Amino acid sequence: MRRPITIFSGQWSDLSFDEACSIFSSIGYEGVEISCRGRHLDPVRAVKEPAYVKEHKDILEKYNLKCFAISDHFTGHCVGSDEQLESFVPENLIGKPTEIRAWAVEKMKYVAHTAAAMGVDVVTGFMGSPIWKYFYSGKTKERVEAGYDLIVEVWSGIFDVFDELGIKFALEPYPTQIAYDYYTTQKLLEKFNRRPTLGLNFDPSHLIWNMVDPVMFVHDFADRIYHVHIKDTKLNYNGRNSVLNSHLSSSSDTRRGWTFVSPGRGDVDFEALIREFDHIGYYGPLSIEWEDWGMDRVFGATEAYEFTKKINFPPSARNM
Repeated sequence: MRRPITIFSGQWSDLSFDEACSIFSSIGYEGVEISCRGRHLDPVRAVKEPAYVKEHKDILEKYNLKCFAISDHFTGHCVGSDEQLESFVPENLIGKPTEIRAWAVEKMKYVAHTAAAMGVDVVTGFMGSPIWKYFYSGKTKERVEAGYDLIVEVWSGIFDVFDELGIKFALEPYPTQIAYDYYTTQKLLEKFNRRPTLGLNFDPSHLIWNMVDPVMFVHDFADRIYHVHIKDTKLNYNGRNSVLNSHLSSSSDTRRGWTFVSPGRGDVDFEALIREFDHIGYYGPLSIEWEDWGMDRVFGATEAYEFTKKINFPPSARNM
């Protein structure tokens, strides 16, 4: 069974949805993971204006594309966090963390309804974290447990809506989030009593620079891999730099210990991952999140599509 090759639209949200889809189609992509940011998809409008949803479906049909998932990483971050929110919320809510959380909770429910309206059953995103600020200092066992408990409290009502609509939420483990590596992911799933609503948007680029084995991660969380990002990271640890990257720019500063690069140009072993996807029976989308600020994005998205097409081999039909 062949996995569809799709693309995450977030890095293209400065373009209109029509313009972005025209580019994606011309390259050869089969579908889009539509981002609820920039000019691509407004979940509030999608719920209140049926014509708005039809417009998006018409654009997809025009370019022979399908929607396999939608994403709202930033709103999800605001649900569970109390800092780093200013650029993600309406201006009138800046500096009002309680009101921001209430706004974000309601908006994530709109996102679930938008997914249903678009005919998809997976939403990718973040969940935020009230305890990331204690990453190094100030953490106590009590604070950590309280942080996880708060995430369960604020997200359970959202997940109730997801369940009513038959939608799953695929969290992307990521620094600044409640789950950012192996053990924090394991703990989060346990805190939710392994509620089926909550799974993972697997992205190897964030694991590898944290020295977590992406293949082992897929193997151990096999039943929770609801969506996959194809994204790469180049490691450059040389004795001067570090995992924390010294506040150097995330774009193209060559002094960094790691940086995101176009798929196939970094240190992720994608062939091993494809073999593991075959082993666990994941045949969902391979969604390219293209992020390489040292390369033209159309060139990079084209190269990334060809790379992913090459590695996207089916399993053997023979039993050994």
